[in-house]
Amino acid sequence: MKNRFIIALIAFVLSTFTIGLISFISLNTNYNLLIGSFGATMVLIFGFPESPFSQPKNIFFGHLITSLIGILIYKYLFLEAHFLISLAVGLGIFSMILFNVTHPPAGGNAIIIILLENTSYNFLLFPVSVGAILIIFFGVLFNRFLLKKRYPQ
Repeated sequence: MKNRFIIALIAFVLSTFTIGLISFISLNTNYNLLIGSFGATMVLIFGFPESPFSQPKNIFFGHLITSLIGILIYKYLFLEAHFLISLAVGLGIFSMILFNVTHPPAGGNAIIIILLENTSYNFLLFPVSVGAILIIFFGVLFNRFLLKKRYPQ
């Protein structure tokens, strides 16, 4: 139980710092680096860094692929929103598994994009790519150098 408390406390502190910094940048500059699914990424990168789903390639490419699929589906298929969402989420999961970059939090990106009606390819750069790179940077920095964990695996 004590070990679980320590792990939870560390995840709390590191995720609070990382999301806090990304939020600060997003709210105080012209660069949006924040999407809701990054909150779930915090659970994996700081709570379970040994998980295959927590590895940098999974984080980066999982978020990128599902976001691209969400944009393409919304932009080029003219269906009701619930069909777009279900198709985009399904194709996102299919693609992450196919390319071996599964990152469960990224499954929500297509939903976010379709509900926000965001069809800009710029979304792939800001917030998706740059935000994911910052998260990965802090994940490596904190897990490897502060906590002395073997991360990435």
